[in-house]
Amino acid sequence: MKIVTVIGARPQFIKAATLSKAIQSIKKKKKTIKEILIHTGQHYDYLMDKIFFEELRLPKPNYHLDVGSASHGKQTALMLERVEKVLIRERPDIVIVYGDTNSTLAGALGAAKLNIPIAHIEAGLRSYNRSMPEEINRVVTDHISNFLFCPTKRAVKNLEKEGIKNGEKRLVKNVGDVMYDSILYYSQIAEKKSTVLKDLNLIHPFSSHKRDYYLATIHRAENTDNPKRLKSILKALNEIGREIPVVLPLHPRTKKKINIYQFDKEIVNVKVIEPVSYLNMLILEKYAKLILTDSGGVQKEAFWFRVPCVTLRDETEWIETVKSGWNILVGSKTKKIVEGVKSIEKMKPQKGRITLFGDGKASEKIVQILINYL
Repeated sequence: MKIVTVIGARPQFIKAATLSKAIQSIKKKKKTIKEILIHTGQHYDYLMDKIFFEELRLPKPNYHLDVGSASHGKQTALMLERVEKVLIRERPDIVIVYGDTNSTLAGALGAAKLNIPIAHIEAGLRSYNRSMPEEINRVVTDHISNFLFCPTKRAVKNLEKEGIKNGEKRLVKNVGDVMYDSILYYSQIAEKKSTVLKDLNLIHPFSSHKRDYYLATIHRAENTDNPKRLKSILKALNEIGREIPVVLPLHPRTKKKINIYQFDKEIVNVKVIEPVSYLNMLILEKYAKLILTDSGGVQKEAFWFRVPCVTLRDETEWIETVKSGWNILVGSKTKKIVEGVKSIEKMKPQKGRITLFGDGKASEKIVQILINYL
């Protein structure tokens, strides 16, 4: 049984690591699985790429396509061309793709055109905002996939609305969230290895007591590519940072746009740092007083760590985190963001129901289903 896994961005490295661990566990017993890893090169910065492979102990990619940065159309086209060549050479039994990036779409299209079954992990998510590139990627991928592994019951229902149901050549299954598997495993390692709180002076001198701080992340095109939205968000972080330190690991795309728009003056009260590794990010999230983000993955991690989250978007795929009271949507306007921070600190979110995202064994379930099928 030969599996080809296509990845290219930070969240996919995390998800693929948990699945690869499950594959290796079964391989030791049955020795019937071979995983071929294709890295498209969508993230090519050390802190966005290599360090994740090292920390997560993800196998070295068999193929690195070195696509790099480009417009959505050009980047996807280059990936599709190069993925297709690998698939023709390897002739796998199945192709696994993750999430909603250009790497996801390119991997799925390459497999579909060669009549190779596709497994989409994190299927069924919908923001219902077609102006987002991620929404287009996930919708198209879902409609051409054979195995749709959903992280929640809501994701299954979203697919049903679009006529995507179990059939002769299609399996839709709520297996839980592979990122929940990951956080359960790697957060324990992070507690032992990470020194990020000490390095950033977020621990009081001569004491192990943690300082209060907010954690912020901004990377989505809808915020970074829109000068008005980005400036408004940075102004809000700057205002919030007057009272409590705001730590902002700066994504390369966001850094580039801040320089282009000359928004440096908008972030004087914000502690801007380089992108951090996965283990360091888990610790920063876990001990933050509050998180402000436009990342889907960070919204979930905040929920699992029981840290209030203010989402800098107008909608979210992870509506479960909002309904539970741990997350609020505030968009990009300065006043609404500041008010959102004040309001969520006063809220009393639900304490239970982490099982909304499964039992932490999604990866094992996925691998077993694929083995049974193939």
